[in-house]
Amino acid sequence: MEGLVIFGSILLIAAIALFFVQRHYNLKLRSLKLADAMTTVELHQLADHIAHEIGSGSLRRYVKVSGVITCENPLISELKQMPCVYYTMSVTREYEEDVRKTDSDGKTYWSTERRSQTMSSNSQSTPFFVRDRHGDVQVNPSNAAIDTVSVLDEFRSAGSSSSFSVGAFQMNLNMFSQSGSRTIGYRYKESILPLNRHVLVVGLASDQTSVLQIEQPTESGKKFFISLKSEASLSQETKNTMTYAGVGTAVSGVLGVIFLLIALLS
Repeated sequence: MEGLVIFGSILLIAAIALFFVQRHYNLKLRSLKLADAMTTVELHQLADHIAHEIGSGSLRRYVKVSGVITCENPLISELKQMPCVYYTMSVTREYEEDVRKTDSDGKTYWSTERRSQTMSSNSQSTPFFVRDRHGDVQVNPSNAAIDTVSVLDEFRSAGSSSSFSVGAFQMNLNMFSQSGSRTIGYRYKESILPLNRHVLVVGLASDQTSVLQIEQPTESGKKFFISLKSEASLSQETKNTMTYAGVGTAVSGVLGVIFLLIALLS
């Protein structure tokens, strides 16, 4: 009976998690539909018109713009040293550790477990331009949900050196030495938003800072994201995810309740 309770509880937790996944993608699809499709020249014309009518700095328009990423002063990613406008990286130590445990009879014993420890993680972004055939518009990617391309996912076995470096990243390994802990190796991961890629940007067009740019919306319920997919592809993918999450929510919830009822009635 205890197994049924545990399994039913796990299913209910899964149902709750899938409900929030479905809600997230529902908001994303809603945002995609709410945003006005505009070209860069239309955005600049709109900003000029509003500035002439009621003064500069007054533009607030939720939009979606497609184009190619350009940037005069791009970032250089920390590990792979690649030019980009956004990167996220992590270095994880994988190790074995002796753990003292107690069995059901109260006897203690030692067990070796494999664990991981994040040694370093970092992400950075820089403003860039989206250029279409009409012109370009600046994007401030701070706080955006950003699609990335994986450029590094590598595991390296531990050596005898007391330090290591990858790209611009350096780490002193002595600070991670622990009694009963044996380092197996290190996993390096990095993903970037590269230059010259076609993107779809959904966000708030504003000239409040005297520079026309697309930035994070101030209204709740309006998402800010930068996608490497076309609008049609992103819309279909989001709908599919919502469907799968909805079915998963219903099935997990019903089965979870059934298992708990069986356990309670038995």
